[in-house]
Amino acid sequence: MIRVKLPTHLRTLARVDGEVLLDIDGKVTQRAVLDALEERYPMLRGTIRDHVTQKRRAFVRFFACEEDLSHESPDEPLPESVVTGAEPFLVVGAMAGG
Repeated sequence: MIRVKLPTHLRTLARVDGEVLLDIDGKVTQRAVLDALEERYPMLRGTIRDHVTQKRRAFVRFFACEEDLSHESPDEPLPESVVTGAEPFLVVGAMAGG
């Protein structure tokens, strides 16, 4: 099971408490995780990725194992500790302003 942590506003939108657990068949990538997340919680479509291009929204970041994976290829395999469920895949709302 893949553990996914969402920011509060997305958990509220999806009506979930705490982590989301996803079962993914095949290679575990950012794309596979986000596809599974949007399939299970259709109300999240368009909130994390653009509807048309499927690119990450500007103020959303992805982290795993204390590393920023936001600029990695969405088809790059995620770290083994995420695949095994030892570490979560984090979707984080970036902060901006001054």
